[in-house]
Amino acid sequence: MDMKWIARSLLGALALLAAVPAAAQGRPPLVLAAASLQEALNAAADGWARRGHARPVLSFAASSALARQVDAGAPADLFLSADEDWMDFLARRGRLRAGTRADFAGNALVLVAPAARPQRLAVRPGFALGRALGGGRLAVGSVEAVPAGRYARQALERLRVWPQVEGRLAQAESVRAALALVARGEAPLGVVYATDALAEPKVMVAGRFPAASHAPIRYPLALLAGAGSGDAEGFRRYLLGAEGRAILRRFGFGAP
Repeated sequence: MDMKWIARSLLGALALLAAVPAAAQGRPPLVLAAASLQEALNAAADGWARRGHARPVLSFAASSALARQVDAGAPADLFLSADEDWMDFLARRGRLRAGTRADFAGNALVLVAPAARPQRLAVRPGFALGRALGGGRLAVGSVEAVPAGRYARQALERLRVWPQVEGRLAQAESVRAALALVARGEAPLGVVYATDALAEPKVMVAGRFPAASHAPIRYPLALLAGAGSGDAEGFRRYLLGAEGRAILRRFGFGAP
């Protein structure tokens, strides 16, 4: 997933939104969501539509890319981030509607390998990650911007293996782009969320990072200050309610 794909995805979503008069409170909400939420949020949007509502328009990319789009003035109703930092970024800039922010899901961090070339590693302090890579690189989301990449760096540093891989990273625009590198066999190992590994049959879990090796992975959501869809608040509450949480659990997400 590159920046051109992200731009096309967002522009496509905005075009669909623009096809409905902005003043129409019944128009579907435009939802900007972290790439790791694709399957779960599509299922939730289907569930919301079955209740008689217009199906939300969904746009997926790295939380960092979406937050910057919102800050640049892109019209949207609801933002779902893969970490708290990018939601904080928008809060500091006054881009969130007061009283609507809430944590709605949690996740875990795993090491994945191509299913065609399986590996098993005990992820613990000082484990031989560099050796397991052979001549290849470790696929991760950007360690400076993408939430999954930030968590990965934090975990690798705490486990004292960062020096083994610091110069051997294949940094991607999103966690799903990092996952794709492993699925295609272009990287022998990658660090992604547990839910990403469940969603991609071409990878297998090579190891699991201890929860204490990184900050808790929490997904917050909030209405954006410029939200104009009358259905946006209802969909937000749906995601936080029993049916929405059940859908998230079905796709491997935990409680926040």
